[in-house]
Amino acid sequence: MEAIAKGKVFLLGKNIDTDQIYPGIYVEITDVDEVKKHALAGYDPEFVNKFKPGNIIVAGTNFGCGSSREHAAITLKGIGVGAIIAESFGRIFYRNAINLGVPVITCKGISKLFKEGDIASVNIETGEIKNQTTGVIAKAVPFSPYIMNILKNDGIKPMIKRQLAEGLIQQKG
Repeated sequence: MEAIAKGKVFLLGKNIDTDQIYPGIYVEITDVDEVKKHALAGYDPEFVNKFKPGNIIVAGTNFGCGSSREHAAITLKGIGVGAIIAESFGRIFYRNAINLGVPVITCKGISKLFKEGDIASVNIETGEIKNQTTGVIAKAVPFSPYIMNILKNDGIKPMIKRQLAEGLIQQKG
């Protein structure tokens, strides 16, 4: 994970649910290269054709509400989202994204500071968010050291594997 994400903003609304992020009709697909082809297909069927790796999603409240299916976070990681900044997140989606190494940043009022197509830069470590197009700066609450460790290791599983390999934790039994 890069400490600073910079990319074109895709501005989404409120209550973007996991079926919009990854429609249930594709839930049996398990290959990430196939999964990512359906990113936000329930919101905009052409989204994946417009989005480039490193781009940033800015949304209103309750992003990722709905089901607990991990596919929603997997598909956004698969397309290379630089960060997802929203006013609030669905609890399960938020934790799934963190566990997969996807930076999901909560920032009140953020959807009013960007327009579709603006360029954003996000300092994942400090929580500083800048609209490069207008110069407006917002400040999100930074991640805890534990969550930063997960993100820096590209997810919780790689973090635990590294810690086991380095003897930082021991496997029981």
